[in-house]
Amino acid sequence: MTPITLITDFGTKDHYVGSIKGTILRTAPAARIVDITHEIGAHDVVHGAYVLFEAVKTFPPGTVHVAVVDPGVGSKRRILAGRYAGQVVIAPDNGLITLVHRHLPLEEMVSVENTHYFPGPVSQTFQGRDILAPVAAHVASGVPLVQLGPPTASVDILRLPEPVRLEPVGLRGQVLFVDHFGTLITNINVDDLASLFRSRVPMEVYVEDQVVGSVLTTFSDVDINETVAMVGSLRMLEVAVNRGRACDRFAAAAGTEVTLRPADDRT
Repeated sequence: MTPITLITDFGTKDHYVGSIKGTILRTAPAARIVDITHEIGAHDVVHGAYVLFEAVKTFPPGTVHVAVVDPGVGSKRRILAGRYAGQVVIAPDNGLITLVHRHLPLEEMVSVENTHYFPGPVSQTFQGRDILAPVAAHVASGVPLVQLGPPTASVDILRLPEPVRLEPVGLRGQVLFVDHFGTLITNINVDDLASLFRSRVPMEVYVEDQVVGSVLTTFSDVDINETVAMVGSLRMLEVAVNRGRACDRFAAAAGTEVTLRPADDRT
């Protein structure tokens, strides 16, 4: 049976995740359900978009991905089902598909509207259970996307912040999200860093006005409880504390400023 992955901000304290799985299994009893995470920050569509993209990159063709981070649940926002590089993503049209849509080839996209594939009344607050889950089960069982609703070419794309060049040399970025370990994931990617380092000026990373140090390779490049800046698995600049939590050390969250400036620039 085709794998069905789940990405949500529901947590595991309540019944939500179990209800989604039960709904899938009612239609596709042999489904292989894979939990990617249910710990996306509540309503954090940006974090969800990155997790979804990383999941799609690692799963085999034919996989069906259900992503539910949906602060607009019950509104007029659509639910989309798109086939990208042989995998299907089912998600609210609120920007969750942004990175998948930007970086992977789109083969087919529909707006999910055919109520034939919804098993019963639709709650205006739990469409993950009542629409996305049963639709995913039907798709995994072989229902073609064209039967779910009309084709569409429009997708709501997040306006992700871009780092800004500083004069005479440097970069100003910001924290996009904080991961489970308290690591700060920034919007400064490896290409930004490569362009900056061509100046051959020694650079240091700052969180707001607090110095982190130069860009290193991994956590163990510093002592336990020391801060480190490095490029992580997302190929983005990260700020971490070896065996600690950078978000607490710097009182940082999404939107906190992160800069790279010349090493002798402590102003």
